[in-house]
Amino acid sequence: MIAETMAGIALVKGAVDGIKGMINTANDVSDIAGYIDKLFEGEKQVQQQRNKKAGVDNFGGIGGVASEVIDAKLAAEKMQEVATLVDLRFGPGTWKSIVDERARRIREEKERIAAAKRAAALAASERDEIIKQALIAVGCIFAIISLIIFTLISVAKAV
Repeated sequence: MIAETMAGIALVKGAVDGIKGMINTANDVSDIAGYIDKLFEGEKQVQQQRNKKAGVDNFGGIGGVASEVIDAKLAAEKMQEVATLVDLRFGPGTWKSIVDERARRIREEKERIAAAKRAAALAASERDEIIKQALIAVGCIFAIISLIIFTLISVAKAV
């Protein structure tokens, strides 16, 4: 668990170092896009790890909690640092545009997944309905054939 958090904060720090190294020579944001993606991924890992644990460990210590809080604050600090660097290099509002576009894409992906799940549920429901109707039809056919056979047997015995 601590290794996961460390991996997240290490990813954040590595991405920030990469951005700092390239920001002055970058012609456009796409030159540092890979580092920005790593920054977001590292920040996400730090937040997920922090949200995964709520409270103290089995021994009553708070070391892990303190580490998670500090890592989350460091990640937020690094995000703000990159926001400032990007806005200074590419103009005010560039970072906000990046964050807004990322949020829009994440939201669209979640909506696409939800729509796919709804479509799959609808298809399963329709399939179940068709199976149910087919079983009812087979049952009716079986009942009719049974009645015909019973009638023929009764007539044959009566003769």
